[in-house]
Formats: sequence, C-alpha cells, structure tokens
Amino acid sequence: MNSHSHVLLIEDNPGDADLVRLRLVEANSDVSVSSVDRLSAGLESIAAKPPAMVLLDLNLPDSRGAATFRSVLQRAPGIPVVVLSGQEDEELAVKAVHQGVQDFLVKGNFNSKQLARAMRYAIERQGLLTSLDMSRKQQLQFKDEFLSHVSHELRTPLTCMHQFVTILLDGLAGPVVPEQREHLGTILRSVNQLHGMIADLLEASRAESGKIAIEPRCIAVGDVIRDAVAMLRAAAREKQIGLEMAVDSRIPLVLADSDRIFQVLTNLLENALKFTPPDGSVMVKACLVDADPDFVYISVADTGRGIGPSAKALIFERLYQDPNSVEERRNGLGLGLYIAKELIRLHGGRIWVESQPGQGSLFTFALPLFSLARLVFPVITDQGRLRDAISLVTIELTPGVAVASAARKEIRHSCAQILRSCIQPDKDLLLPAVARAGAGESFVIVASTGEAGAQIIQKRIYAQTARNEQLNQLGTFTVSSKTLALPSPQEGKTLHQLVQAVADDITQSLLSPLRPI
Repeated sequence: MNSHSHVLLIEDNPGDADLVRLRLVEANSDVSVSSVDRLSAGLESIAAKPPAMVLLDLNLPDSRGAATFRSVLQRAPGIPVVVLSGQEDEELAVKAVHQGVQDFLVKGNFNSKQLARAMRYAIERQGLLTSLDMSRKQQLQFKDEFLSHVSHELRTPLTCMHQFVTILLDGLAGPVVPEQREHLGTILRSVNQLHGMIADLLEASRAESGKIAIEPRCIAVGDVIRDAVAMLRAAAREKQIGLEMAVDSRIPLVLADSDRIFQVLTNLLENALKFTPPDGSVMVKACLVDADPDFVYISVADTGRGIGPSAKALIFERLYQDPNSVEERRNGLGLGLYIAKELIRLHGGRIWVESQPGQGSLFTFALPLFSLARLVFPVITDQGRLRDAISLVTIELTPGVAVASAARKEIRHSCAQILRSCIQPDKDLLLPAVARAGAGESFVIVASTGEAGAQIIQKRIYAQTARNEQLNQLGTFTVSSKTLALPSPQEGKTLHQLVQAVADDITQSLLSPLRPI
C-alpha cells in the first residue's frame, strides 16, 4: 500500500475508530483514513471516491452481520475488504472469506504490525484475484473467437457434404443400390451428428462466458410440452417405446423463453429415449406442488437402466459422459445436460435427477410461475379497493411477409415501445409479450377503464402504428378489447383475494386462445 492510498473505515464506535487510526500510526503508515459511522454513508463514499481498501465493522446502526459485508462487496466488487468484528465468530469469518472478504480481524486482538500486514496482504490478494479474473476473461474471449472461427470453417464443408449426400440419396445423380443407400445413410447421420456437436460446443461456450440470452414471454408450458412430444413421437414409435404426457390444467402462465424450454425438454426426451429399451416407456408431466406453490414442476421419467450414484453427482457437469454407458449410445460430447442446467438457471429455476441403477431415471426442472396478481395490483386498485372498471386490450400483429426469428425480437421491442406510449402508466399495464403458435405476435394491455376508455386506447394504438412504416410493411395490426366482469366485494374477502380473482380471469382469457381446440 503506497503513501497516497485512501482507506475507508466504516465504524460507528468512535473509540474503535480511534484505535484503528492509532494502530496505523504505530505501523508508520501514511495512508489517509476517512471514517463514517453508517453503512449508507460508506456506500455513498465508495461511489463518490473509491478507496484502496475498506475496513468494515459488521454491526452498524443501519446494517448487521453478513448483510453488511455483502452490501459493500456488491457495491465495490474490486475493492479489498477487511472485516473488523467485535466478536470472534469462526463460522461468520469463513462465510465472509468465501464470499469475497479478504480478511477477518477481531477488535482488540491485533496490534499495529498485524493490522498493517493484513491490509497489505488483502490488497495483494485482491490484485491477484483481479489479474486472474482478467486472464480468465481473456481466455474465454480467445476460446469464443476460436470456436466461432472453427465452427464457421467446419460448417461450410459439412453443408457441402450434406447437400451432395442428399443428392445421391434422392437419386438425382443416378440410381443407388440398397447397399450404397445404407452407406450414404450412415454418412448423413454422421454429418448431422457433427453439426449437432458444433452447435453444442458454441452453446456451452456462450453459457460459460455468460453470453446465453433468453427472451421471456408469457407461455403455456403445456403447449411447449405438446410440441416436444409431437416432434419425438415418431422416434419413440420406431424404438417401440411408449411416449405419454400429462399436464395439470390448473397451471397458470409461466414467464419463460418457449424456445429455450423446448430445447431443454427435447434434450431430456432424447436422452430418455436413447437409454430406454424397447417396450419401455417415457412419461412427461407438468404439475403444481403444494409445498412449492411459486413454481411449476416439469419432469421426464423413463424406464431405462438408471444412473449410478457417482454418475448422478456429475451428470450436469460440462463434457461429462457416463463411462458405464454403452459406447454406441455415447454419440454426443456430454454438453446437453450442462446447457440445460444453465438455461434453467437463467430462468430462475433449478434442475435435478432422481435415479437408481436398473430402476429408470426421473429428471425434473422447476420454473417460477408468472405472478400476474402481483404485477397488476398497483394499476387495478385505488385507495384500498378495485377500480370501477377493468378491460383487456389485445393487439395482434399478423405478418404479411416471412420474418426471420432474429428480426422478430426487434419487432416485439418496437411494438412494445409504441404500445407503452399509448397508455397511462399509473392506470394501465402492458403485459409481457404472449407467446402464441404461428408467426404472429400478440400483446395485451390491462386497462383500468370501461368500454369507452378501451375504445380510446384502441384508436390511439391504430394512430400510432399507422405512423410506423416499417411495422406496417411487415403485416397487419388487429386491436380488440374486452371488459372484465369484476368480482363483487364480499364480506371477509380481502383486496388481495379480489385482485387474485381478476388475475385468474385475465389468465383464462390469455390461455384460451393458446390451447388447442
């Protein structure tokens, strides 16, 4: 620590603050020390003038215990922190160091030399961690660039191989005898397998570097499950494996990226079919669990050979493959479950497996439910009661031209910006985009108004969208409205219960067009 270093001392006891200054003087340290007696004042000081180090008391008037050092670490992740605790607490000390604190000293138990050494080592350790973090980021960037380059170079010859093999298989280059057809089929399967491996490598690399993006929308998980089952039903039939599904009709909307959840489901289903023998069965379920009411549980159960304890502990790790599995079934890189785990984590959920050797496997992931009641409460209530009228305004964009998936995100963003300009933020709410089948886009506004007010919002939307030439070239906007029947206030029914009833009505209105007839 050099002579110009600035140390921030967050300590509410003047005697302890003076003792720290005395120890620094005894150590012939020329650091400048500024002292505050509140965590809030300390965080403001860090933002205004980042110090070289923070000396931190854990029990302050506005914060106590582990929450104190977490707040400082979150606000100043690159600044070394040394805790000065009034009591010796080994468990808290270990927790603090594991979460990023550089040292943990007990007041009265250190002299000037020990304090100076702790401060010097803390700065050096923090510098080493910062250097290692930068090195890791550089390595990840290099790996990303390398994989991107290699995958691009590999895809070109693979695409060429795929095209020419299919030309031969289709007989466009002349007759193909059965033996040749069999060999060409083997080549085609290998090419497709290699395509999948390259895609998994890139996806795993993005996951490791935190670059996987999800686009949550209001979805009915039952629809995603039906699509995944439908896609793999032919493969199950070919292997003579029963493939069934069961979806609890009470499941409300979930705020999730339907494409990513579909990716997780198909990975679990493909694994289940791969390791289940003929005449076995695979079952997909989605249900609510009373003990965990904020999540929907989605599971894939099979009657395969099961997973041993050692494999079960490692199965979600990157590049892990069960060494006891049959060689012909190990046709990937061991990245699918790792990617699935990262995708579920990004949704705020979790994934796990239950299995015993010889008794099949049960993979389950939990996704947070979309709390519509909590979202709409501020806009549909006023002065402790429901507003007099509530309407739903639905906006549908039907594309007139084919739209690439990458462009659809831009379209949703543009539409959302226009719609937000058409509503009153304190009385109306634009819900997260609703995922529907097909190429169209759908938006819903919860408006605290009756039919006349909803008509005004519709006219405003038509006027605003008409001015946007780019959106109008893409397709046609259709705007409709519906006034909700409000629950009558009953004795003993709280405002939150009334809001929940309205939210349930809105959910049913959103779900009904999502479910197949």
